[in-house]
Amino acid sequence: MRVLPLIPARGGSKGLPRKNILPLSGMPLIAHSIRQALAVPVMETVVVSTDDEEIARIAREYGAEVPFMRPPALSTDDARSIDVVIHALQFMEAHTGKPYDAVMLLQPTAPLRSSEDIIAALRLYEAENADSVISLYKLESLHPFYMYRLEDSRPVPLMPEADRYHRRQDYPAVYLRNGAIYLTAREVLLEQRSFYGERLRAVVMPAERSVNIDTLGDLARAEAILRMREQE
Repeated sequence: MRVLPLIPARGGSKGLPRKNILPLSGMPLIAHSIRQALAVPVMETVVVSTDDEEIARIAREYGAEVPFMRPPALSTDDARSIDVVIHALQFMEAHTGKPYDAVMLLQPTAPLRSSEDIIAALRLYEAENADSVISLYKLESLHPFYMYRLEDSRPVPLMPEADRYHRRQDYPAVYLRNGAIYLTAREVLLEQRSFYGERLRAVVMPAERSVNIDTLGDLARAEAILRMREQE
């Protein structure tokens, strides 16, 4: 199976400026995803899609390839991830002269995934004859049975079936997408313009590897987790 590992990293970020290259445990944020992917033996190369020269330079320093600069139309706040991925896939197929079987999207804002998580997704994809694999983590304290929506000022249970359960430990397990891994077949990307095919499967990651960097608080939490790992 020929997989294109792709890390999208545009220069702009409204919530956390220059987010993709902020320092985390002594390295730029994007470097963690690059190193994780390069540690997987079947990955021929790791490609970074960016519109930013500084990000491109840093990505190359850590072993990734930046064979193109992302077009301005795909670098706005409104640009869709699927369009960014299709652009990279089509460029790389033209560049290498060979088609890929699938693309693995590795967002740099999920820096705590491990190489083992990536390998698990690849193995599941092949073992289950899947056309897409995403990564999830199990929700514990934020179960949707505790959630409400408001109709005017009246709270209405988000999931009315919660009334059937009297003990928290009997609640069905629920999982949240963590954004760390999206592995999708070429035909699903190009024909359905989606990351989710009909044969969708999921790898489950622990919550401590599912931190997504959107705020300085997220960055501090990730830093603390990495520091604890070093002390183990």
